[in-house]
Amino acid sequence: MNHPMNAHFGPCGILCEKCFAYSNGTIKKNSAALESALGNFDLYASRFSDLLGEPVFNNYPQFRELLHYFTTVECKGCRIEQCKLFAGCKVRECHKEKGVDFCYECSEFPCGNTGFDEHLQKRSVTINLRIKEIGIEKYYEEVKDKPRY
Repeated sequence: MNHPMNAHFGPCGILCEKCFAYSNGTIKKNSAALESALGNFDLYASRFSDLLGEPVFNNYPQFRELLHYFTTVECKGCRIEQCKLFAGCKVRECHKEKGVDFCYECSEFPCGNTGFDEHLQKRSVTINLRIKEIGIEKYYEEVKDKPRY
């Protein structure tokens, strides 16, 4: 059953809108706001390192590079396009092939054909079992305000 809430999640059960790559996600929005608020801070970072005696400011160029990456990456979610975070993900194609909304609906669940590393595989199985137990709406309420990482 294709529930409207499904659009928020990948077929693996992970909440796409919490991903750093999600186009309209909180990480992207907050990163863009921080990047804007910092303005030309790079001009001051090395000065602050000297004036405040805080060598941590010497790391600002790497921080700025990562922050900018967070503001520019664009993913519309796993149900719309191939995941940009896990290049080896096989779940999207499999769910289409099998005609299921989530992995737990497949007769082969849990399987090892996800393309995920061991950590993500375990996480996906746990999430799918929870969605199966309480439903997608209640699961969304459980996780929508929690960090993904």
